[in-house]
Amino acid sequence: MKVILLQDVKKQGKKDQIIEVSDGYARNYLIKNGLAIAATATNQKTLNRELDKRKAQEEAFIEECQKIAKELKNIEIIIKVKTGEQDKVFGTVSTKQICEELKKKNFDIDKKKIILDHSLDSLGTHIVKIELHKKVIADLKVTLKKQ
Repeated sequence: MKVILLQDVKKQGKKDQIIEVSDGYARNYLIKNGLAIAATATNQKTLNRELDKRKAQEEAFIEECQKIAKELKNIEIIIKVKTGEQDKVFGTVSTKQICEELKKKNFDIDKKKIILDHSLDSLGTHIVKIELHKKVIADLKVTLKKQ
């Protein structure tokens, strides 16, 4: 019997995949527990429409991320830090601090999306990567200045 998986099923397949399983397994386990539905022509058409809709939403989201990435490229964030002897910075600048500065400039970006390749612990300009989407990574200039 062919079924369309509604969730990932271990050792069977991923969500939205059409698989062939025995009739008993399909009726008594997959369909009964809401893990799958029968792969009728109507259900397959519904699945295809849903996949097309998700793909269109994903493409729209990627376009939005690309616009944000272009805007971020032209922005420079200045963070004032305390320094000690020979202009050494006390501690490092965290993703939370960068996120707060971005919010001041009307960018609502989660701190988990900010990627620090190296710790920001010296004065000057640093390039920080922001992963807006798996396919869209923006560069942001972060300048550390003395307080």
